[in-house]
Amino acid sequence: MDQRKCECGHTNPVGTLLCESCGKPLNVEVHEQTSFPDMRYEGMARRSQTNKTKVIDRVWNFFSSVKIAIGIIIVILVASAVGTIFPQQMYIPVPVPTEADVARFYTESYGTLGTIFYGLGFHNMYSSWWFVTLLVMLGTSLVICSLDRVVPLYKALKKPRLNQHKSFLKGQKLFAEGELAPEADQEAILDASALALKEKGYRIFRTERAIMAEKGRFSRWGPYINHIGLILFLVGTLMRSLPGFYLDEYVWVREGQTMAIPNTPYYIKNENYTTEYWSEDEMPEQLELKGGAIVKSYQTDAILYENKSAGVPGKKPDLVEVQKGPIVVNHPMVQDSVYIYQSGVQEMQLGALNFTVVDLKNNKKEIGLIKIDLYNPQPEQTIADGFTVRILDYFPDFIMGKDGKPATKTNLPKNPMVALELIGENGNYNEKLVYLEGTILTQKKDPRYGLDIKMPDLIDIAGLNVRVDKALPLIYFGSFIFLAGVAIGVFWQHRRVWVQTQEGSILVAAHTNKNWFGLRREVDGLVKQAELPVTIEDKTKAKA
Repeated sequence: MDQRKCECGHTNPVGTLLCESCGKPLNVEVHEQTSFPDMRYEGMARRSQTNKTKVIDRVWNFFSSVKIAIGIIIVILVASAVGTIFPQQMYIPVPVPTEADVARFYTESYGTLGTIFYGLGFHNMYSSWWFVTLLVMLGTSLVICSLDRVVPLYKALKKPRLNQHKSFLKGQKLFAEGELAPEADQEAILDASALALKEKGYRIFRTERAIMAEKGRFSRWGPYINHIGLILFLVGTLMRSLPGFYLDEYVWVREGQTMAIPNTPYYIKNENYTTEYWSEDEMPEQLELKGGAIVKSYQTDAILYENKSAGVPGKKPDLVEVQKGPIVVNHPMVQDSVYIYQSGVQEMQLGALNFTVVDLKNNKKEIGLIKIDLYNPQPEQTIADGFTVRILDYFPDFIMGKDGKPATKTNLPKNPMVALELIGENGNYNEKLVYLEGTILTQKKDPRYGLDIKMPDLIDIAGLNVRVDKALPLIYFGSFIFLAGVAIGVFWQHRRVWVQTQEGSILVAAHTNKNWFGLRREVDGLVKQAELPVTIEDKTKAKA
């Protein structure tokens, strides 16, 4: 690596603006500039400014650019905004979403724009490979940007320069120079200056003819603490795409039903669902709830089972009860890292149809009862000696298809149609009937047997949100670190004051990364308390 030598004799790496030893600007051009070299890294060289020959150097230089980082952030923001134009696939109301169902949903719901949205893969935006790649690139940029700058900053802050070159001091925004009287005691002046600064909370570094006082050094690490928090946040976000780290499923469980929870070894049974309402006596009088109702709680009494044979192909579930209790809104059932929330309900839904088979030729004599479970109908039922009822066809949500044939719109029993065959007299007689929309349609004009419609079984269906988020603690921790970095960077400042005696003169200079007015007050107090023969100049930044 090329080196450049200062007139003080110190050899500096290429890219160094201020000599690491004396602080003098190294380039002749710097003396001719109207602005002093950037004090952000004390003029020290960054890796991206020194190594540019190898492939890894070019990659490093690419990701160390703040402009590149801002560009990546803008692309991520635009992509995130585009992903919210239409619902993501996980939120679309398709019962069992196959790819064909998903494509049809976007086309039918949003037209040509929906087709384009689906065709470009925006329906799974936040888990797509290219969006994850953007997040990885942003994380890489944060790491490299931080390392590229934190190393020279650490070196500069670890060993602060005390005997600064005069051009360095004159380049500071706050600078003053004055002549010392021949009889002036230089050591006493430095002692008085050190005492005044120490009283203001400064840490004092001293040589024979110079002091450097500083405070708030830790505030320089605020931006890098921000970066650490953001990196942890991004790592937590990316962990969600790994198997087992994140799960967000929604299951509907009928009363009495035991259902497998997707992507977990657990099954859940809905023993009973209850909606509780506030009574008029429990509510304040001013609400005037006469005739009205306000829900007090939604509660599912559930049993959670663990499948001990999970992961063994072909083996029947071996369910072991691991927890039993209520699931109430804002009070989930928790097992290991699985949280089950009460999230929705469908009350008074059709669960089963009930009929009485009657003999129409014998004064409607009852032969037996039929119960048709609309979620799992039995193909055949024997209701009396020699009398059987067989289900010929079943459409849970009946519609007439475009081809003129019956079909079902969904798998939910919203509009059930059941075709039945009544077989009596030990198989010597049969009768075909159809139940649809509360009526019975018969095949024969004068049938012998018929059906009396009874009150159907109504059930409540609990909507449960199942969540696993093992990355959430890391995301929270990263957010806390980020906020800590923001607080450090906002409420504290790194302030430095130099007082030097050179050839019968006294030089005073000061620098801070923000709040120059506060620093100016402290320097004015120093000049007054130590009785320094100088007048502080407040300039933008002068030539050296």
